[in-house]
Amino acid sequence: MKNTTLPVTQRTFRGADYFLLWSGVAISLAEIWAGGFLAPMGLVPGLIAIILGHVIGTTLMAGCGIPGSDHGVMAMISLRPSFGIRGSVLPAILNIIQLVGWAAIMLIISGHAGAMLANFAPVPSSERFWIVLIGMITLLWALLTEKPVWRTLQNSAVIGLLIVVCLMTVVSFKEIGVAAAIDKPQTMSFMSGLDLVIAMPISFMPMVADYARFSKNTTSSFWNTWWGYFIVSSWMYILGLVATLITGETDPGMLILKTMGSLGLAVPALLLVVFSTITSDFANLYSSTCSALNISERIRPKATIWIAGILSILVALVFPMARYESFLLFIGAMLVPILGIVLTDYFILNTRTMDTAALNEKDGPYWYFKGVNRAALTAWGIGFAVFETMAAMNLPLGSSLPSIAAAGFVYWLFMGRSKK
Repeated sequence: MKNTTLPVTQRTFRGADYFLLWSGVAISLAEIWAGGFLAPMGLVPGLIAIILGHVIGTTLMAGCGIPGSDHGVMAMISLRPSFGIRGSVLPAILNIIQLVGWAAIMLIISGHAGAMLANFAPVPSSERFWIVLIGMITLLWALLTEKPVWRTLQNSAVIGLLIVVCLMTVVSFKEIGVAAAIDKPQTMSFMSGLDLVIAMPISFMPMVADYARFSKNTTSSFWNTWWGYFIVSSWMYILGLVATLITGETDPGMLILKTMGSLGLAVPALLLVVFSTITSDFANLYSSTCSALNISERIRPKATIWIAGILSILVALVFPMARYESFLLFIGAMLVPILGIVLTDYFILNTRTMDTAALNEKDGPYWYFKGVNRAALTAWGIGFAVFETMAAMNLPLGSSLPSIAAAGFVYWLFMGRSKK
């Protein structure tokens, strides 16, 4: 793991690797739970929001990986041309916080699920036991990320999980039914629901390039990332939406696991709980290390993964899950403006070019004012303010898209003349 450009000889990931990688990230009880938040929209508007939100969010997310596959750079390094070499440190710090937070939330959900399955299988019933166990396995998985054996383990686990998810879907819809969901009243605005959907793929935006940099082919990396995440994440959201509409459960993931357990399928359910957490959560730990390397070259990658892994376990033991929806929206408010700035800089102002030799160069083109591009920070602040204002006013446009547009436009306004 290096904090500059990855040599071409180390870019060995194939399209199938990306499809399975992002499918594994999307197989998650957290995504099922997030789908349940859309129940106040009703079935048909909820389904439309899921598909449209994933088209928008996944396109933006996968697009953030293009600088990584084009130039072999990590996600936070790709912020240096727009934010400045030192200016990219603040987004990196915030990214580490949200990655550890995401890892903790995943562990909380899996810990609760593992304990619940003790009613159907001879396994420990302590949530803390499952949080620590799955957290440690995830940590070890993350430590293997750049080793050849990891790709085999990850791909095999995801293929197995996809089989279990198919079984889970058939069992759940057969037992719960779907007809009762159609006539539920609508109490959530469409754009509010769309924001909740877009927030999920965008939350992965700061880590996509960390993996895209291992690909020689940008087109293959982009589209396999896109389809892998879009298909499976939409699938998880729909499961959560339908289960919540029919039963009124606030935790559709637990409902589905209980249904499987009561039908003698506790073992597949337990495998889903453990391995879906590992295949989606390891990325948070690995990318937190990539972000840390953008802060200092002296950071030891393995030590950082250990720290992030242990910290996520500790946070999981105390984090209040009642704040989960607020956490999703906070991530959107912080990350969405960055997305507008980076995409504007890379695709519009620089037409997919990057001076990789200057990424560490003091007084070079990415040094700006004492290492910080004040135009990017200003645009980021304005984008954040737009997101929060739109959310508070609950306007039909939602918050995500206006925030992206505002940050990108302000950045273009400040930088367009100087870039030319």
